[in-house]
Amino acid sequence: MRVAEPPGPLHVTAAILAHSGDSWFWGIGLGILWVVNPAGSAAPAAGWRPWSVGVFLNILGLALVVLAIKFLIRRRRPEGDWGALYRKADPHSFPSGHAARAALILVLVSVWGPPWLRPILFLWTPAMALSRVALGLHYLSDVVGGILLGVAIASLSLAFF
Repeated sequence: MRVAEPPGPLHVTAAILAHSGDSWFWGIGLGILWVVNPAGSAAPAAGWRPWSVGVFLNILGLALVVLAIKFLIRRRRPEGDWGALYRKADPHSFPSGHAARAALILVLVSVWGPPWLRPILFLWTPAMALSRVALGLHYLSDVVGGILLGVAIASLSLAFF
């Protein structure tokens, strides 16, 4: 499932998709929503500010769970040269935190978010998760496990709140 090594167009597309699931990207985006707090018909019923805080806190909680599982299992990432930052900062691959985060966001947005965002995330989530495999940062089982974990944590959060 790996794409050609750089600088091919498939590699560039996979890299963009892979980075779109980075936690810093979502943290900044949710922070902007919290600060700007745009009003309007596209906003969730309660407004963007509580929505962005709720999603951010879920992402933070999920990150702690993912980190704990990674250090319990300690599965090494696939061999490869791309993604040195990921390989140094987080040498463990199971479960995929990116896939878990994407699935969590998809489930939360499906319930809490605006309807127009759902189809976008239904397309983005598997594409982003598979891009992690395509770049050699994860095994397919890492992203499947991450997606299942993200859905489970989001479901627990929705049941609790």
